[in-house]
Amino acid sequence: MEYMLKAGSGNIVWSIISTPSGLETWFADKVTAKDKIYTFQWGKSEKREAELINFRTNNFIRFHWLDDENRKSYFEIKIVYNELTEDLMLEITDWAEPDEIEDLRDLWNSDIEKMRRVSGL
Repeated sequence: MEYMLKAGSGNIVWSIISTPSGLETWFADKVTAKDKIYTFQWGKSEKREAELINFRTNNFIRFHWLDDENRKSYFEIKIVYNELTEDLMLEITDWAEPDEIEDLRDLWNSDIEKMRRVSGL
């Protein structure tokens, strides 16, 4: 999925997608990180852990949910800049079963809308 962002917001976006405090503003209610393990909490009871499996500063961050049996699955949040048009996009890649695609798309749309509201992007 791709989402247009305001031009010139790359550094802000990187902070929002790559730090626990940034992720808490839009992705989860509470986020902690120890080494490469991030703990995401929603509400009082839902909690999931993800391993940071790859990143490139100011470009992308990729996680794997530890409770996902498929070791090849991941979700990635990537900043894409088009030099020709000067557009800035946020690109989301997330593995899903065919019957989960629409729900996952709705969830990401909601999360990105929240990110835009709280950050002014």
